[in-house]
Amino acid sequence: MQIRQIIDKIDDSQIFVPAFQREYVWKRPDAKALFTSLIKRYPTGTLLTWETTNPPELKGKKKYTSEMGSVKLILDGQQRITTIYMILEGKLPPYYTQPEIKNNVLGLYVNLETLDLEYYKKQAMQNNPLWVDLTDIFKGEIRSSDIRIRLREKELLNAELENLVDDNFEAVKSIKDREFPEQIIPVSASIKEAIDIFYIVNASGVNLTDAELALAQISGYWPEARDLFKAKLFELGENGFVFKLDFLIFALLAVTHSMGSEMKRLHSSDNIEAIKTAWKRLDTQILDYITNILRTHAFVDHSDEINSVFALIPLILYVYKKPSGQMTEDEINKAVKWFYYSQLRQRYASQTPQKLDKDLAIVKNSTQPFDDLLGLIEQERSLTITDGEFVGRDIRHPLFSLMRWYFKSKGAVCLTSGVSIRGNMGKKYSLEKDHIFPYAALKANGYDTNNRFKYALAQEVTNRAVLASIENRGKSDQAARKYLEKASNQFPSALRKQCIPEDSSLWEIENFESFLNSRRALLSDELNSFLSNITEMQTTGGAVSISDIIAEGEHDGLEFKSSMRWDTEQNCLNKALEKVVLKTVAAFNNGYGEGGRLIIGVDDDGNILGLDNDLSTLKGDDADAYELHLRNILNSEFGVEYAASSIKIHFHEISGQEVCSVVVAKGATPLFVKSVDKNGVKGEDFFVRSGNLSEPMKSTSEISAYIANRF
Repeated sequence: MQIRQIIDKIDDSQIFVPAFQREYVWKRPDAKALFTSLIKRYPTGTLLTWETTNPPELKGKKKYTSEMGSVKLILDGQQRITTIYMILEGKLPPYYTQPEIKNNVLGLYVNLETLDLEYYKKQAMQNNPLWVDLTDIFKGEIRSSDIRIRLREKELLNAELENLVDDNFEAVKSIKDREFPEQIIPVSASIKEAIDIFYIVNASGVNLTDAELALAQISGYWPEARDLFKAKLFELGENGFVFKLDFLIFALLAVTHSMGSEMKRLHSSDNIEAIKTAWKRLDTQILDYITNILRTHAFVDHSDEINSVFALIPLILYVYKKPSGQMTEDEINKAVKWFYYSQLRQRYASQTPQKLDKDLAIVKNSTQPFDDLLGLIEQERSLTITDGEFVGRDIRHPLFSLMRWYFKSKGAVCLTSGVSIRGNMGKKYSLEKDHIFPYAALKANGYDTNNRFKYALAQEVTNRAVLASIENRGKSDQAARKYLEKASNQFPSALRKQCIPEDSSLWEIENFESFLNSRRALLSDELNSFLSNITEMQTTGGAVSISDIIAEGEHDGLEFKSSMRWDTEQNCLNKALEKVVLKTVAAFNNGYGEGGRLIIGVDDDGNILGLDNDLSTLKGDDADAYELHLRNILNSEFGVEYAASSIKIHFHEISGQEVCSVVVAKGATPLFVKSVDKNGVKGEDFFVRSGNLSEPMKSTSEISAYIANRF
């Protein structure tokens, strides 16, 4: 079917999009890539359509009537068709309203000399007639002769360029004649069969999440569902809690099946009464109750303060199970304490459905679920916050959210206006994360991007205070001493309530790092005390299983390696890979954390590969031979004494495969890894952890500064 035919049929109410389809989510890079392919006549995929006289609920205002006969629904390809319609027609297709379009893809320009595509850039396009809005071409608001006239006025036109502009103009216009290969589901298919096909098509790729596919199935047997869910999301968003449709599907799965995976459980129409009943309670009671508990007891005013909203799913199930739909004071305190730690220790940063399965099973079956849930976190990561955890952590780290919640609990105020940092204060007083020592001053003193370690210190959460945005603009690059003195004089308790050291000697730029050290100590002491004093909880003991550790996913204290010396891509021995193990060990030793764990025989996604390939390269085929070789490598690089005292090696069997766990203690002295550059010159590299990566520091000054602070 030609693109021009598709557009005509949409306008003539012959092509529709079913309500179970997700909203328009493409972004400008997606639109640009699509039109690049269209202009260059590259393949752009196929359409999956369904001709039916019994359609499900349709998107848009148009309602199906039997007089319309057979209509065509777009099941797969609607993101592409919507993008094409908007850019060719310069307006929304009739099946969408403006609030449903998350990203504006209009304003895509083409260069009629090169056929390059870009969104509007004033400096490059303002005075260049060759850049033309695609929509203007398709709407007939500009012709190739108009371009030639403008070029001639600027004395830029020659015969070669004139021909090229004409040819390219026609090439762009010919997009309307491009054919989309179409696969058609026959009229005889039922709604269930059509959605099953829709699921199969999308499940084979990465276009839709499992939750979106489940929502499509729910919308098939409950047409009003999507609109009801969206109305609730809008209501919650108006009160500061912005969630996605996925979140509601996880909530429904939790309360109907006590699971976080197996979204297929929601696909059958047998669920309809259970889901309708569950949704009524979620809509009218549970979701509002949970968000109000967060606001009033956890000091969470906005969802953007939450590291992972999936921590709310166990809370939702717990409250849903209670006939009253409410918690006691003790239950609230335990729930809040667990919520804080779930954020701080990033419980749902990876393997979310699987972790939800485990956590929801505890909520369903335990008599003290939040104690047991906190025990799971404690088994995986220490609950105690150390000074070192703050080093180099910027405001994206959950430590900053915890700091902000704690400051609110103390009644903290903006340092310059005295306005409370609690609640929604409107755009003028929305909260900002202010540098205490202004970055401009720090940059002038060497804390810039040329020194990664010092730059990280400048951006560290301990160099941040919470201000109202209007005050942050007024503060500008005021020196820390002047700024803090003024705050201390005007609002005497303001510094204390944001854990800012009150020793004025620390406010001088030359004492910046001493200021950070002091504030780290203040914050770790007060945050630990804050969390501890929320309520007493009895966490269960016992060692966490290696499977659970792997399920955490990689983080700053955990790394996976497929092998020690077997190249899985080249399928051969590669001794150079042994160096990667040494780099990881050194990075764990050198880090500010509590060391780390390297698990060999597991790929980056947590899939168990085992050690067989490595063992095939050794003189021996068991764990003893493996450990002997690994220890020889470590002894040779770092010394026998270090390897014996600071590294523990264990082997574990998982699903019939053996993996090797290398536990590295936090080092008392720095470790370097020997290296040889491309010219054969020997040297040493210094590695540290950066998120879930082990990366080298480059400059000598950067390394020296880091070692001076760390050791």
